[in-house]
Amino acid sequence: MSISNTAPGDEEPRSIDDQILDAAAELVAVLGRRVQLAEIARRAGVSRPTVYRRWPDVRALVGALLTREVLSTVERTPRGGTDREALVEWIVEVAVRMRDHPVLGELLRSDADLIHEYVVQRLGTSQRDLVDQLCAAVLAGQRGGTIRAGEPAEIAAMVLLITQSTVQSHRMVADLLPEAAWRRELSIALNGYLRP
Repeated sequence: MSISNTAPGDEEPRSIDDQILDAAAELVAVLGRRVQLAEIARRAGVSRPTVYRRWPDVRALVGALLTREVLSTVERTPRGGTDREALVEWIVEVAVRMRDHPVLGELLRSDADLIHEYVVQRLGTSQRDLVDQLCAAVLAGQRGGTIRAGEPAEIAAMVLLITQSTVQSHRMVADLLPEAAWRRELSIALNGYLRP
């Protein structure tokens, strides 16, 4: 399977970086942590040195892929309004899309060490972006009176932690919290935390 240099609907050719990340996404979704840099280069139609000039190893490349996929998922999830309920609905939908994402979901299943590094040990680029977006949304909800008083950045960080841990642990409690219950209980938790 070869990767086109132009994405469907795009007039501009895909960058080499995007070609490589697209190839990595395809392979990670199938192979998980077993993906090799040589396979990624071959799938992207580039040489290994081309990949190494951009990322020193597979872990760094997968880290960049995680950032791209998280930010893209957030960007593609529409928001309905600026009040607390609309924010919670958006957060839950983002959480479901992250949880069910073919690349992110596979990494949650197959590479706990990588997820631990990029999600638990440090605040990565995508998480900082999420906190910034949540902070702005919290502030808008506070101005509208639907979100409790408090430091918006602190509230945003806690919302990220609540949601992130729910996404990471959902398989562990899948028998206790089937899909509808999982969504409902996450919504209740977030609404309870944010309500004035």
